[in-house]
Amino acid sequence: MFNLLKMDLRRLFRSRSFYSILGVTAVLLVMVTVMAYAVADSEMMDAMEAQGAEITESDRMVSEYIHNMSQLDLMHETLGSGFLLVMTGIGMTLFVNGDFSSGFIKNICSAKPRRRDYVLSKILLAGVYSAMITVLSVLLMLLSPVLIHMYPAPDSISHVLRYVLWMWLPHWAFGLMALALVLLSRSTTPGIILSLVAGSGLTVALVGTLGRLLCWPPLEQYFLAAVVKGVYTPESGITPIGMVLACTVAWAALYGIGSLLSMEKRDI
Repeated sequence: MFNLLKMDLRRLFRSRSFYSILGVTAVLLVMVTVMAYAVADSEMMDAMEAQGAEITESDRMVSEYIHNMSQLDLMHETLGSGFLLVMTGIGMTLFVNGDFSSGFIKNICSAKPRRRDYVLSKILLAGVYSAMITVLSVLLMLLSPVLIHMYPAPDSISHVLRYVLWMWLPHWAFGLMALALVLLSRSTTPGIILSLVAGSGLTVALVGTLGRLLCWPPLEQYFLAAVVKGVYTPESGITPIGMVLACTVAWAALYGIGSLLSMEKRDI
């Protein structure tokens, strides 16, 4: 299993899709930071108003809100939206599907007939993949504001590290969703579509709406997109680990078992 993981890591660092995902993530995060800086700058707002732009009181309030954000406030406003879930899901979908499109999986399962080892190595790879995207995104959100002379109130290193860990766990489980869908469908289409739909929070909104109409309990709070959004709030800070860990383990177990069954019950 660990030999397979080593091979996967070597292939990952040579994969164009991996660097494409990192590049798109970095560009979008920098763009969001620049936009936040522009909105938070009162002088720029005054200049825009002088040029004839209509600046309302609500615009001023938003500008003041962004100006008073801490590092974690600004970070989670971007990363907690589900953006990283989408990128993690699409990235894992593209990488795992490459095993089928290139014939790599046939060679591996011929040399090592135990398909369980293949799935376990991919589960560990999903953890590494999601960890790299999460860590690099957090570092970028810490450094990019400084580069454009935007200085949100600093948070302690321990809080930032806790935030990274809490964010990484549900993203790992979300990567396993992409793994299960590729192993089940042998294509990228379901994984990319569901990554976009579930990562952006559409499933949470749909289940929440149905729940209110049918008087169900609030099941939407246990979806990974809702868990990620609730990792941090400006009012109460970082959420306790219990909820994050329980949802992560439950969804990871569901997707992991689904991946194992998909490999054991189908021909390659």
